Amino acid sequence: MRSASNSSNKITLFLPSIGYGGAERVTVNLAEGIVALGFDVDLVFVTSDDPPLLTDIPEAVRLIDLDAGRVAASLPKLIRYLRREQPVALLSALEHTNVIALVAARLARVDTRVVVSVHTTLSRAIRDSTLLRARMFPLLMRWSYPWATKVVAVSEAAREDLLETTGLAPDSVKVILNPVVTPALFEKAKAPLPHRWFAPGEPPVVLGVGRMVTAKNFQLLLKAFARVRKELPARLILLGEGELFSSLKQQARELGIADDVEMPGFTENPYAYMSRAKVFVLSSIFEGLPTVVIEALALATPVVSTDCPGGSAEILEHGRYGILVPVNDEEAMAGGILQQLREPAPLSEMPGSWQPYELTGIAKEYISCLTGGME
Repeated sequence: MRSASNSSNKITLFLPSIGYGGAERVTVNLAEGIVALGFDVDLVFVTSDDPPLLTDIPEAVRLIDLDAGRVAASLPKLIRYLRREQPVALLSALEHTNVIALVAARLARVDTRVVVSVHTTLSRAIRDSTLLRARMFPLLMRWSYPWATKVVAVSEAAREDLLETTGLAPDSVKVILNPVVTPALFEKAKAPLPHRWFAPGEPPVVLGVGRMVTAKNFQLLLKAFARVRKELPARLILLGEGELFSSLKQQARELGIADDVEMPGFTENPYAYMSRAKVFVLSSIFEGLPTVVIEALALATPVVSTDCPGGSAEILEHGRYGILVPVNDEEAMAGGILQQLREPAPLSEMPGSWQPYELTGIAKEYISCLTGGME
């Protein structure tokens, strides 16, 4: 734990863990942006069981591990933290963490402003989840979210879905885009990558990045890539880990493309791959705001994405900045990949595609919301 900070200028960020995930990544980015604006930041997390982002957290941010194991079990410890530290504001991310944050602040009886953020298309996340608690989220959110100072959705699509799923008042939910584009992104993209597939004269590499779970639909990408291989020499790299890792490897073997597919698992620096790939592909069934698409655009990597519920169409401006294909359409996805391989879009001429997601501007929006500037 790092040294204590001034509670009168303190913003607290609350996460289940500081492991690798989209919400965790953008929260760490936001911590950096808030510190740069002159605020003290506590990053409070439920458990440190999965800490790969630890090295990315700015030294000025104080880390507080509640060591609670599960989110629900963190409630009494979070109450004690709020009573002791009394931060100006508490920002939480992810559904179950948001509910606990709101209940803790209410029971702690402190003046801390509580802002909760929604990073997914809630209705699809609930529909695709096998967890019983997921079915309870709309009820818990209808009950607890009115206690929030503000609810933030990371895309207009996520906001509309949240309102429809929970029945919250429209004026209680504001869209603030994710702080995705940071100076560190560009620096990491330049890091050496001694991978044989990126050597001069090698076939082009198609890249996918994300958790190996049903929602990311890498099964579709493998099928589409098998079609691409019948037309052009190419290779596919999938970065990430998850429950479907083994079955995806087996699928690649069954499709006869295993020699041209590599799955290195989790990597702390996917941007070195992203900046060198010829095409980046998002194959998801649903998203909230797919940060990897924004990162690819910032690194001038041509994009093919499913037009899934979530923010992909918003990011790509309905096809202006990349190719959108229907969900679960392997033929269309293969066609999009082939088009980008043959005639890639000149993304270096489209900075407007990623500039709305730059860290400094987004951090200022959050500070305004967290400190009352939007009221």
